[in-house]
Amino acid sequence: MAVGMRSLASSVGLLRRVASFSRSSRIVYSNSVRKSRDVDFALPRQLKPSGYFALLGQVREYHSEEISSSSLRQVSSAAIAGEYAIRNEPRHDWTRDEIQAIYESPLMDLLLYGAQVHKHTHKWREVQQCTLLSIKTGGCSEDCSYCPQSSRYDTGVKAQKLLSEDIVLDAAKKAKEAGSSRFCMGAAWRDTVGRKTNFNQILEYVKEIRGMGMEVCCTLGMLEQKQAEQLKAAGLTAYNHNLDTSREYYPNIITTRSYDERLKTLELVRDAGISVCSGGIIGLGEAEEDRVGLLHTLATLPEHPESVPINALLAVKGTPLENQKPVEVWEMVRMIATARIVMPKAMVRLSAGRVRFSQPEQVNSNLYPLRTRCSALCISVGWLESKEELVLINLPLDLMFCP
Repeated sequence: MAVGMRSLASSVGLLRRVASFSRSSRIVYSNSVRKSRDVDFALPRQLKPSGYFALLGQVREYHSEEISSSSLRQVSSAAIAGEYAIRNEPRHDWTRDEIQAIYESPLMDLLLYGAQVHKHTHKWREVQQCTLLSIKTGGCSEDCSYCPQSSRYDTGVKAQKLLSEDIVLDAAKKAKEAGSSRFCMGAAWRDTVGRKTNFNQILEYVKEIRGMGMEVCCTLGMLEQKQAEQLKAAGLTAYNHNLDTSREYYPNIITTRSYDERLKTLELVRDAGISVCSGGIIGLGEAEEDRVGLLHTLATLPEHPESVPINALLAVKGTPLENQKPVEVWEMVRMIATARIVMPKAMVRLSAGRVRFSQPEQVNSNLYPLRTRCSALCISVGWLESKEELVLINLPLDLMFCP
């Protein structure tokens, strides 16, 4: 490990000398571990390569020999983008090729730089506990291929009415007593249009729970401008509305709501002053390019989401995706680390599907770039420092996909 760190530091130290040689605005890097192709990695316009590598050169020098093109090509895109993220404000002008290059970087580079960005940006020793309650389960009119709450599939999930105020507030009180600082409420709806009575009731829930001193999050489907403003006035902290996958692959998963409708809801939530929680699901049958496409859409929003939940599909019997192959843990790690680097201030949440991974696999996911984890009981874990924190990983969690 020590040799590896010295080698990495050597490469970064060598890059310091590129300042005196580099005059081009684009440098070519190779990610030979995953693909034997060169990636044209564009640096931000406001930062010339000489200045960029001068920033990298702030670390200690280990060698004095001149930089060579072969040494330059050994530096991964994850290393370059990670160093930039640590020393600058987040970018919103990423290209898909740039994010693809980061995603395809050697896995250990992704782990290392995802961890460093995370540690630099967040209070990585803190643990936040959140509780998610389904306040309206089943009977959804949408055809999301992964979701057991759709009325179109025979999954054994029965449609229920909105939970009463007593039940919801009692759950929130118990969550606070158990240590939760955020309470999330989810309803299996396509949208909130025509649900004035239920929506007004939810506004009261938000006010009451905020009065307990807790943060409040909702996921209720698509919103209109007035409804977003009403939720803000009631004290809502955050609103979850996932994009699920890339724009290109999206029609293979959902046909009852367009990609642009999802983006419009995010816009309305953001304009109302509510924090945005938006991510997606991997394991839907998509290609790696679709995972990169999802991250590209999120990373080029006017403001990065406050939270980015990364879900691994849990195939449910009765849904069109019931026979889908499970996601490997390293696919999750690669996705999480890339999200951390391109959206450094977002809380990347390992959400649905994590209970399928073994304890060592979950430690790998958390030890590096992860800030939070979310499910029916949402446990937010930073850097695992003790056995007490490790115990949090093993809490039994139920699955509820957010609309």
